[in-house]
Amino acid sequence: MKKLLLLIVVFLSQMTFAQSDCVSAIPVCGNSDISYNPNSSGTTPENTAGSCLDVEHYSVWYVFTAATSGTIEFTINPNTVPNVNHYDYDFAVYGANIDCATWDFGNAASCNFSGLSGPTGLSSTETGDQWEPPLTVNAGETYYLLIDNYIPSNPYGFSLTWGGTATLSSAFTDPALAPNPFIAPGDTNPAGGPNLVSTCPLPGQFDFTTLSAGILNGNPNFIISYHTTANDALFGTNPITTPITVNATDTYYYSMHYQDPTDPNNPLNACRQTGSFKFKLGTITPQNVTIKACNNNGAGTGTFNLLAANVYFDPTATKEFYLTQSDMDAGINKIQNPGAYVSGEKTIFVKVTTTGLCVGSSTIKLEFFPVVVAYDATIESCFIETNVNTASFDLTLANVTSQNGTTKKFYKTQADAIAGINEIFSPYISTNGVVYVRVINDDNCYAIAKITLKVLPPVKSNVLKDKIICIEDKTTLDAGPGFDGYEWSTGATTQTITNVGAGEYWVKLKTGRCWTLQEVHVNASVQPVITSIDITNDSFTVNVSGGKAPYQYSLDGTNWQDSNVFTGLPRGENKVYVKDAYDCNPIDVQVTVPNLLNAITPNGDNRNDYIDYSALAYKKNLVFTVYDRYGNMMYQADKIRNYTWDGTSGGKKIVTGTYWYTITWTENDKKNTETKYSGWVLVKNID
Repeated sequence: MKKLLLLIVVFLSQMTFAQSDCVSAIPVCGNSDISYNPNSSGTTPENTAGSCLDVEHYSVWYVFTAATSGTIEFTINPNTVPNVNHYDYDFAVYGANIDCATWDFGNAASCNFSGLSGPTGLSSTETGDQWEPPLTVNAGETYYLLIDNYIPSNPYGFSLTWGGTATLSSAFTDPALAPNPFIAPGDTNPAGGPNLVSTCPLPGQFDFTTLSAGILNGNPNFIISYHTTANDALFGTNPITTPITVNATDTYYYSMHYQDPTDPNNPLNACRQTGSFKFKLGTITPQNVTIKACNNNGAGTGTFNLLAANVYFDPTATKEFYLTQSDMDAGINKIQNPGAYVSGEKTIFVKVTTTGLCVGSSTIKLEFFPVVVAYDATIESCFIETNVNTASFDLTLANVTSQNGTTKKFYKTQADAIAGINEIFSPYISTNGVVYVRVINDDNCYAIAKITLKVLPPVKSNVLKDKIICIEDKTTLDAGPGFDGYEWSTGATTQTITNVGAGEYWVKLKTGRCWTLQEVHVNASVQPVITSIDITNDSFTVNVSGGKAPYQYSLDGTNWQDSNVFTGLPRGENKVYVKDAYDCNPIDVQVTVPNLLNAITPNGDNRNDYIDYSALAYKKNLVFTVYDRYGNMMYQADKIRNYTWDGTSGGKKIVTGTYWYTITWTENDKKNTETKYSGWVLVKNID
């Protein structure tokens, strides 16, 4: 059981030095009893001969301050042994509030000596020549007391006790400086003597500073040190500054003194209070601690390193961990993986055993770090023109958390995100799909969220189409309504552009933030081509290809018909016009309708002896061919035969009958129109 610390200051007669001068006077701390044996007159013998004293012999000086107003009494009692004469101690009191450096020590407030009569001092009850009346003091007044051993052969010293109605100042008893009681360490020793402080192992290392807070008990501005001897404790010398090996036999000491934070010369600073204690074998007291782990991705569990919990200062101690107090007491169901213990928030019980087999227990509270909050998000990005099914995504723009101080890492799969492998980076090119983001906070905890990637496809105009116009015409291109912006290759920014001729154009169409490039072609119509003309008697048929049907036909470019057959044509040159559905400027060709000859009589009378189409020799590629009724070619006349036929085949006359013939040529126009004239002729061979 702990006890309050006794406020006793003891000055040993075996001190290695003495305060034998006024300037080095020993402070009296409270009304404490004092024992001392002066052994010199100091380095500066004060001039006390003018007082009731002689010069100093073997002296000591004390300084004391009245804490309250009243009277001061004291008794100086020479220490003796039986059958030995008393020794002569003298005293003088100076003050109040003198300056030792300038004071005339022949002027004392009170002064007397014992002679050989024994004790002396200030008393309200004792009588005799060696006694002086009590000293009346006011609170705050400081006095100096000189005690001189007139007969220095006394080896036993003296004792000094205090009395009177006034109290002397002490930092240890001043409630303004020490509002709380000082508490001696350890438990009461049942055998008497110093308190007993529990430690383990014993012998073993002990850190004395662990006792300081308990002794000081919250009193500010007090300094405590620890020592191995009482004399060191009395003067604060040779303090123990590091843990040392202690045992159960030796006595150890602590020494306290006040340190005025504003006045380093305050006499109260010199007062010391000492105490002693010994050690006994005891249990250790591990600390209750809290450790934290990440509740990653909201799993509800974290991985805790129980071994890292700082429950005890000695790293050589072993630790065992249990789920319950009862399991720990019974030593059963020990946690087998304390270095990587997966758990929710709970309390774990730990048993600590030192190398000296000291045992103690405490608890480890398992808590989660702040949970990382992450939520799924969708980001959109405009298509890439070279591959419209893909887009370049800035993954960092995904709004997956509102917490500050987080970092993000991105992965193709959720498994990669959880494992933290195969990281991908932004910008990330992808089709429509998903990626996963690992959101990490300052505690290195994380949560996984899904990012949906949406490719914004090109949006083209359904109105804008390629056009075919006549080469000489102009047109209007309309991209249609509903777009957020237009940029034409012409520089226009309107929905439509006008007065557009044949050519290639493009327009950029804005939808949201994306622009789609759409090309449009204005093509000149392909004019129809008169591929051939078939002439029969006074009619011909115009054969056309190319362009766009239906075609229209005309002989004068004004009056048009849908039929490609013209009849009742005059012999000679005719012109035919053709235009297609685009109604562009018509094309035209020259058509020659030759004179018709339907009978010859090759009998040598020089009348109708042959067919002669040499009049058409100016036509290109002119050929005159005769066929029998079965389509067999019988004769062909070209430039060599002068485009004539005399009714023979292979140099022989043919039999009388009707024969078919064709005349083909190429018109001298820019299209080189193929022309074919078909007819028949009656051949009468008359011998």
